[in-house]
Amino acid sequence: MLKIIFGTESGNAEMAAEDMVAALYESGIEATAVAMDIYDVAQITQEEHVILMASTYGEGELPMTAVPFYESLKAASPNLSGLKFSAFGLGDSSYETYNQGIKSLIYLMKQLGAVEVGETGFHDATLPYSVSDMAVCWASRQFIVA
Repeated sequence: MLKIIFGTESGNAEMAAEDMVAALYESGIEATAVAMDIYDVAQITQEEHVILMASTYGEGELPMTAVPFYESLKAASPNLSGLKFSAFGLGDSSYETYNQGIKSLIYLMKQLGAVEVGETGFHDATLPYSVSDMAVCWASRQFIVA
């Protein structure tokens, strides 16, 4: 089962993660969404492939619900060499720190040995597309073979 582990400040990443789960399910891919603040970091070494989804808050910080995940993962520093991950960030390109939240997570995952699969997806709030539409479109290109 593919896990979408999301961090959010206002709920947009949660909504997009749930919509992504539904789109993947319709294509025959079993997935589930779990919030970063309740995900047990000790389980990450048991995963085969995860999708990380996070918004950027303030001046480039991780959203409140992503901080416990990030700090726990950094403190535990597990060997993630057997883990594949994909990443999708929510941001606003009018800020200098555009999508810094997901970039911080990607950097940590790679430091721990995880391998990023596919291109990172970036939502841009300055564009007229909803977060969910962008996330589902990105997931479809990454995981759904026509």
